[in-house]
Amino acid sequence: MKTIESTLLSAFTDISACFTTRLGGVSKIPYSNANLAFHVGDDPKSVLENHDLLAHKIGYDRKSLIHMRQIHSDRITIIDETYTFDTPPECDAVITDRLSKPLMVMSADCTPILLYDPVHKAIGAVHAGRAGALNEIVPKTIQAMRENFGSSPDEIHAVLGPSISGCCYEINSAIAEETASKGYPESLRYENEKIFLDVNTILIAQLNRLRMKNVEVIDVCTSCQNELYFSYRADLQHTGRIAGVIMLR
Repeated sequence: MKTIESTLLSAFTDISACFTTRLGGVSKIPYSNANLAFHVGDDPKSVLENHDLLAHKIGYDRKSLIHMRQIHSDRITIIDETYTFDTPPECDAVITDRLSKPLMVMSADCTPILLYDPVHKAIGAVHAGRAGALNEIVPKTIQAMRENFGSSPDEIHAVLGPSISGCCYEINSAIAEETASKGYPESLRYENEKIFLDVNTILIAQLNRLRMKNVEVIDVCTSCQNELYFSYRADLQHTGRIAGVIMLR
């Protein structure tokens, strides 16, 4: 399975972290090839095999992986030993300080975010689409890491993975009005009669307000580079999911 690494996180030897692409799996069209989501209509056997391929590549027990039933919310779950691969929580962010407990966030245009606090040895995985960003899922997750693990924003390393960019994410006027009313007019671009939204602009503004010092943005558009990444927009809603994965060793 083809993955990409974060420059920011690859410097640390006590974690494993990566983002997947759509290449190197076994799923058939239209999920070609490395779909990791069970809920999109793919053959469950293919999805499971893709998970096994990823687990083998990164070096974890697939049964210990925690993914999420993502619902575009601001709900955060603290992961302990009661959660397993077969019992994913319904939320859009997971955090833990447990060793060998890989966390996964799936996406197909939304921004997958990986968090790591090297001081308190804690990690997080966050799913932030437009709704999550406007509901401040990322600041709330960082606050949860502070409350549960003692993490400070200036200690946390954050990586924003592959997602749809403002060049391709067209929205309607109601969404634009909501976005501007919540204080993010700079994330909007007007072109003729069309309106485009850059979700990462919102996320970066939120991280800047927290005075985050260690932030990396993997600057690729999943819609523009649809041959490498699943895109809900470019694939006309019938597609698979890539993932961000992080684990404490």
